[in-house]
Amino acid sequence: VKRSMPFGNAGSLSNDEVYAIVAYILYSNDLINDDFVLSNETMFDVDLPNADGFIFDNRQETEYAVWSGSEPCMRDCKDDVKITMRARVVDVTPEDASSKAASEASQVSVAPSKPEETGEQEEAPVVLASFDADLAAKGSKVFKKCKSCHQVGEGAKNRTGPTLNGIVGAPAGAIEKFKYSKALKKAAEGGLIWGEEELAAFLEKPKSYLKGTKMSFSGLKSEKDIAAVIEYLKTFEK
Repeated sequence: VKRSMPFGNAGSLSNDEVYAIVAYILYSNDLINDDFVLSNETMFDVDLPNADGFIFDNRQETEYAVWSGSEPCMRDCKDDVKITMRARVVDVTPEDASSKAASEASQVSVAPSKPEETGEQEEAPVVLASFDADLAAKGSKVFKKCKSCHQVGEGAKNRTGPTLNGIVGAPAGAIEKFKYSKALKKAAEGGLIWGEEELAAFLEKPKSYLKGTKMSFSGLKSEKDIAAVIEYLKTFEK
């Protein structure tokens, strides 16, 4: 982390930022508690599951001296060096299925059915969408905070968190092949249903709502953001 991050500006992180990132990674993998303070003094208090799989790195003694003592080759050099290709464009993020679905949701329109010509003026039936398209579009922006752990839409897969297709109104802990926390399993056995009120309470303060949850996200502070992201999730059927 210290040597290689962030992408495009490697080695620019302060020591505190490095410890913070490493602590977040450890916490997200259930290796430390949320009140653990990672530092050079507490680092060795963390037990990694693959601790016995490492070997001692002795390249500094066995390899570095061989290469550092050699004179660099300066023959047949090119007059100039040009960058012909880059690995990626830093400031471009490709559109994914979830943002595309939100864009389509914001353009939802319902056409009234054409009445039969009976000579009498009949009102066209009004068909209501099952979600607020404008609010769902706002929720797609809020969902960017969730995308690192959750996927929605066609082809969605479990990641750090489960897929969220059809989550609104669904029983808790119902996604197959996802390893839920003991706390979530217990809540599911108790009959927890992810209705809008339950989801709103969970999204506001996950760890207060469900003690022992693996979800590391601290929560959404704005009630408007919570309502918007729930409306956005309604657009994805199971």
